[in-house]
Amino acid sequence: MDAPTTTSSQTRPHPLRWAIALLILLALGWGAYRWFFAPPPQQRAAPPVPVRTARVEQRTVPVTRTGVGTVLPVMSVTVRARVDGQLDSVAFKEGQDVKAGQLLARIDPRTFQAQLDQSLAQRAKDAATLDNARADLARYEQLIQEDAITRQTLDTQRSLVGQLQAALKNDDAQIEFARVNLGYTTITAPIGGRVGARLVDPGNIVHAADPGGLLVINQIDPIAVQFTLPESAFQAVNAALRGSAGALAVEALDRDTRQVLATGQLVLLNNQIDASTGTIALKARFANPGHTLWPGQSVDARLTLGQRAQALTVPSAVVQRGQDGLFAYVVDADGAVRVQPIAVADAGDQLAVVTQGLQAGERVVADGQYRLTPGARVVEMQAAASAASAAKEAAR
Repeated sequence: MDAPTTTSSQTRPHPLRWAIALLILLALGWGAYRWFFAPPPQQRAAPPVPVRTARVEQRTVPVTRTGVGTVLPVMSVTVRARVDGQLDSVAFKEGQDVKAGQLLARIDPRTFQAQLDQSLAQRAKDAATLDNARADLARYEQLIQEDAITRQTLDTQRSLVGQLQAALKNDDAQIEFARVNLGYTTITAPIGGRVGARLVDPGNIVHAADPGGLLVINQIDPIAVQFTLPESAFQAVNAALRGSAGALAVEALDRDTRQVLATGQLVLLNNQIDASTGTIALKARFANPGHTLWPGQSVDARLTLGQRAQALTVPSAVVQRGQDGLFAYVVDADGAVRVQPIAVADAGDQLAVVTQGLQAGERVVADGQYRLTPGARVVEMQAAASAASAAKEAAR
């Protein structure tokens, strides 16, 4: 039996298949061309980072050391009764400013007045007895010349006169003692200053041995600040004291606002270093007419040791701290930033003195560092804000 014959339509490929195959080949060829020969797509440049910058300036700056301090009264006195008795009255108000010698309180004086009167009476009695003994002695001295009395009688009379003279001196001492005790019933301010709370009310019996006293007076104008510095600062402070013609200046700063509350002078560099803390104590005295400093207040004490001429300075915000130490972001001429390690000799609230890593006139970043990376481009915040405003105006 003969095999079947195929028609020409069955042996020829369908035109649609040819078209699909051609499209696939073109796609593969275009992909290969893009992969091997086409240039890579250009990445869109990152926008500049808005920052605030400053110039490294050369100037004369003070050399300072700052320590944590506590405000203390220059003098503090607990006023106590010096004799026992009933507190009759007080002549002060709590929180009042008093002057030295001002009346503060009175203790019932009657008992002490009676003791004084008794001592005066005893002296008058002994004085009269002494006068009589002296008169007898004068007569005995006349009689001894006439051999009318014995020498023993004359000597006895002379001894009696001496005893009465000693008794009179004792009476004088008793009178002075009684007067002093009577004076203690009037209590006056030993120093000028601010009175604290009243510790005993009138009507109470007070004693010289009472531990609490009647009141406390603190002298707050002038006032003192005691502060500490690290042991490493001792040599610099000691050299400044030896080289200075006058006292070193000290500023008391508010710990929160950094405001200068008062300016005074260093009066004490303690005579030993505290080995347990590695610090040395200092004290400064301040005029305090406005009472901006108050006993017990915590402040920062900034001690000025001298002047550093031609120092390189930057705003304190320029100095950054990283894993490798201190650094600053320096803006190059093309507007890109780089990380520059630096060394700082002194850093205050406003300025930092740089001893290594920067040159005068260089431009450094003072604000906005948290968005920076090495090589990033920057623009001044004010210029960026002006450009943004201009773009908004153009879009309207």
